[in-house]
Amino acid sequence: MLRRPPYPASLGTRKEIEKYINELLDMDVSRKIGHNEIVEINTPVLITWHDVKSRLCGDFRALHNYTKADRYPIPRIPHALDKLAKAKYITKMDCMKGFHQNGVKPNSMKLLRIICHMGIYEYARMPFGIKNAPAHFQRMMDTIFQEEILEGWMV
Repeated sequence: MLRRPPYPASLGTRKEIEKYINELLDMDVSRKIGHNEIVEINTPVLITWHDVKSRLCGDFRALHNYTKADRYPIPRIPHALDKLAKAKYITKMDCMKGFHQNGVKPNSMKLLRIICHMGIYEYARMPFGIKNAPAHFQRMMDTIFQEEILEGWMV
């Protein structure tokens, strides 16, 4: 892993990053750390789609090179569409910032650090951009809704 400087960012992007960092701090998803700690840090990336919605995501590609893939099955779109076509009822539940519902082991927090113009932060909860986050989240949902899945629910 590397100790990288923050990516250059426009004033507008910096303001968006500030908004997301402050939100993460308010929700206890991350915490600011001192500059004197020896750290391996990643750089945050602001992902924007359809020029409407954005999300802060760490650039954890260097970490992914050392991460063993979690092969937990995630529902495939064709299978989901087939089940939806035959459904009698359809509803939606939004798990607000679902990945952030999962805690991070203390010894892993040092690997989940990001740097920006505001300083260095580490995640105490699962961030977006981690290789195994989708599999981990699906496993959590399957565990929580175990009985409902047996009844035929799709999670």
